[in-house]
Amino acid sequence: MKTPIDVTVVLLPGGWVSTSLGPIEVFHAAGRLWNGLQGTPPQPRFCVRTASIDGLAVPCTYGVSLSPQCRIGAITRTDLVVVGAPSPALLETSAYDPALIDWLRQVRRGGAQIAGVCSGVAYLAAAGLLDGRRATTHWAVATLLQQRFPSVRWQPEKFVTEDHGLYCGGGMYSSIDLSLYLVEKFCGRTVALEAARALLVAMPRTSQASYATVPLSRPHADERIRAVEEILQRKQREGMTLDALAQQVGMSPRNLVRRFKAATGQLPGAYLQHLRIAAARELLEGGTQAIQTIAAQVGYDDAAHFRQVFKRLCGVTPADYRRRFGPIAVPSGELPDRSAQPPM
Repeated sequence: MKTPIDVTVVLLPGGWVSTSLGPIEVFHAAGRLWNGLQGTPPQPRFCVRTASIDGLAVPCTYGVSLSPQCRIGAITRTDLVVVGAPSPALLETSAYDPALIDWLRQVRRGGAQIAGVCSGVAYLAAAGLLDGRRATTHWAVATLLQQRFPSVRWQPEKFVTEDHGLYCGGGMYSSIDLSLYLVEKFCGRTVALEAARALLVAMPRTSQASYATVPLSRPHADERIRAVEEILQRKQREGMTLDALAQQVGMSPRNLVRRFKAATGQLPGAYLQHLRIAAARELLEGGTQAIQTIAAQVGYDDAAHFRQVFKRLCGVTPADYRRRFGPIAVPSGELPDRSAQPPM
């Protein structure tokens, strides 16, 4: 069995409990809860600890108090850090605790990946970790944070963003979306689906539009190609010719293909196909629209071609995928049959 991934959830005073408890429970459930419901041995995928800045209990915004296991200074190495939402007053005063900022920089230098939930993203920005990176936050504080941290590439329309091992969740209950996103990122889709089904929650929404934007390429530092990726994400439905794409970013088609492949490991056309299929998976998991309708929504005029591409990339047809991972219809008075294992 693989060594569990070490996760530290940072509790902040005056915030919302769900932004901390959501990640704690999702990570704890991964590899445990579904297995227990199926009568198979648990395979814990994460080892979760809680920490506060000073190691003391943290009062939340509505009278609930959370007791951490340790102070952040006692942790010198961790694989993943999740920063919950702080007090709303913190955003008004910008009184970010320097101890937490220094610690975030320290563990980042040590190789940790870091996630911020809701207004907790402000701590990542205050530490300078998000400069030049994509990020999201709660829509109500997005304008304020955009003004205070103009070097961040804010995308407040998204529920979840990822950029070079830095993750952001857009709102309080997007902590569930972000956590399941990270479970899939670290452990694969099957484990994430099992956790979601065991917890009776939907798979993560990554965008406030209907289309999912998932990490499709390895991290890279080619800003021109990052711009190309963003264009393809925005234009995924209608698509663009290679010549038009190259012209928009001021490159020759040949140079664009060469640099895109070097940066992402894929050709632009394959990247666009993955984008579209990722969007289709989310629609299949969350609704009951006709396959042909979904094909058109994600950019395929030919439903037969869509089915071919989907099966090539996912290993099953869209209809089979929906039967296995889509909404479960439950007749009145009956409990759903959740005995079927997701495909490996």
